[in-house]
Amino acid sequence: MRRRCLPLAFLILAGAPVFGAPALAADARAAQYAAIPIDDAVALILRDEARGDIKRFYAERGYRPLWVRSGRIVAAAQSLLGYIESARLDGLKPASYDPGDLRAALAAAKGGDAGALARAELALSKGFARYVRDQRRPRDVGMIWADKALKAKRPDTQAVLRAAAFPKDFDAYMANMGWMSEHYVRLRRLMGDARARGASEQALDRIALNLDRARILPGPWTHHIVVDASSGRLYYYGGGKREGSMRVVVGAAETQTPMLAGTIQWAILNPYWNVPDYLAQRSIAPKVLAGRSLKSLHMEALSDWGPNPRKLSSSEIDWQAVAAGRQLLRLRELPGSHNSMGKVKFLFPNREGIYLHDTPDRALFQKDDRHFSNGCIRLEKASELGRWLFQKPLRAKGKAPEQAVPLPVGVPVYLTYFTAVAVDGGVAFRKDVYGRDG
Repeated sequence: MRRRCLPLAFLILAGAPVFGAPALAADARAAQYAAIPIDDAVALILRDEARGDIKRFYAERGYRPLWVRSGRIVAAAQSLLGYIESARLDGLKPASYDPGDLRAALAAAKGGDAGALARAELALSKGFARYVRDQRRPRDVGMIWADKALKAKRPDTQAVLRAAAFPKDFDAYMANMGWMSEHYVRLRRLMGDARARGASEQALDRIALNLDRARILPGPWTHHIVVDASSGRLYYYGGGKREGSMRVVVGAAETQTPMLAGTIQWAILNPYWNVPDYLAQRSIAPKVLAGRSLKSLHMEALSDWGPNPRKLSSSEIDWQAVAAGRQLLRLRELPGSHNSMGKVKFLFPNREGIYLHDTPDRALFQKDDRHFSNGCIRLEKASELGRWLFQKPLRAKGKAPEQAVPLPVGVPVYLTYFTAVAVDGGVAFRKDVYGRDG
């Protein structure tokens, strides 16, 4: 078909790309944005210009801005810039997040232009997601993932942004680095102070190792428990804050509490204590040979480790063979005020046989160094932790042993090891009881 020349007005009406049309379109868009609230104008531009995971995040929230409020960039942007410019404290390179471009975008947005605000919004979300994804990329620090679902992994962009959009106070979330564990935030600050004071490379490397241990922990918005086997303390978190802490007794150097992550699923009220083989040999058998009865020790011997073992009388047992290590014997301590498990133990499946439990021995909690257990964690305030876990007091129904109470929802627990601490002179390190910092 032969083309004919058409008048310019017809081409414009038909939407043909002619000289001057982009300017007319820009003017029309500017007029459109001028007629609506600035945050709504930013939302319209985000709808048109966001791409990929960023677009999916904004689509979920109706394209409402995260970093723009009442036509202004919120204070959280400056917090992010500060983190990016000091990213070496995280073991990252600031240049990877284009801090200069981000500053330029923020400067352009100061005039309140909707387009400039939208571009700054997108730049902030992209920079933030990249930074957090790299910051949370796990390192291998020797953690045993008893619950594979907890294994640390690099989060995706949408997960980072969704988590940031959840708290009511976004500025506080950013200022407090709310996506990271408080232990990470403390150690990051310690790294900055150590660098400023000219700490040795050895000290900086040791802080970095502690940081990597903290990097794989959740932030305080995740309902979880942290046990630090270095300081002998337990912390529990939820709703964006630490909700409590207590002293704990942890494994001795010979019977270390491992670095382990699992999910607490049960409380056992009026528990038995199953005596480890080495204690049956080294402690119980010599006492019986010296004249003590199992009854006086509040213990009983069983025929096997099956679900329905037969109770053994003391006369049926070759105590000399048990003491010499030639015979293994199943012994358990009966429930009661004397029981080493106290009134309750909290179980999370793991092959190491580790759990959290009450204890009648209160004196050890007053010691500065609390490395005395066989690897399990003795709780200073077991009833308080039970109330937090179940959101109600835990009470046994009578004296029946081994009363199992399932948690409605499992709670993650992370057993870790932080040796670096802040002191007036800068940084110090606790004794490396387990020899893990070498």
